[in-house]
Amino acid sequence: MGTNGVALAPEAFLQLAGHPLRWRILGDLARSDRTVGELTDLAGHPQNLVSYHLGKLRAADLVSARRSSADRRDSYYTVDLTRLAELLDGTGEALHPGLRRGPAPERAIEPAPARVLFLCTGNSARSQMAEALARVRSGGVVEAHSAGSHPKPLHQNAVRAMREEHGIDLAGHRSKHIREVGEAPFDRVVTLCDRVREVCPELPGDPESIHWSIADPAAGHADDEASYPAFQQLAFDLGTRIGFLLATLSAPSRRNHDRPE
Repeated sequence: MGTNGVALAPEAFLQLAGHPLRWRILGDLARSDRTVGELTDLAGHPQNLVSYHLGKLRAADLVSARRSSADRRDSYYTVDLTRLAELLDGTGEALHPGLRRGPAPERAIEPAPARVLFLCTGNSARSQMAEALARVRSGGVVEAHSAGSHPKPLHQNAVRAMREEHGIDLAGHRSKHIREVGEAPFDRVVTLCDRVREVCPELPGDPESIHWSIADPAAGHADDEASYPAFQQLAFDLGTRIGFLLATLSAPSRRNHDRPE
């Protein structure tokens, strides 16, 4: 699943990503999906200039956009971290074979102990799948939780996709309301749908907020069988995102990077 994107020679990639504003945009999107307005505030440059450079990154398949499910007039931008890792590795190898590294998603990761909360509207698929992946992939080092603003029963396709794609059993899990997360502080709060991002309450401990703009895999399908490929893609995408999230837990916090200079 996924795509290799537009072919980029090493020198073309360096020229594209090396522009200071484009590098800033890639760095901001590496930590969270964002709207163009948010990127403009973070970068401290006019919106038309940010949009121009976003267009360059989209044309190279480094960045993609998805219409917000909360406000259809806005879009969330996402960076393809796997493709970036491949291009960075290829650039190093082009200079010297000894500079080649292994693919990012397969690197051994040793996350620091952390509490992470995953939120979506129904807590019926996206957030439950992310919670399980974070717990299993970290070997239990990460204390992962999930909840929803309007909980619905766990979707059977979420159970099926996690079992078939990752060998993880969600059977017996239940959906929970945000009110049930308790008072213990979290290190990260990850919202996985646009609507819940708008209603996410303040949580103890001033956790770092991360947004992943991911479509509801059950939406727009006639039945569960028709929607199952969307759940398979979700399981694949979450596996990639969780790998990169765990890597950030092993590194010093860069929250200050998100503040405009």
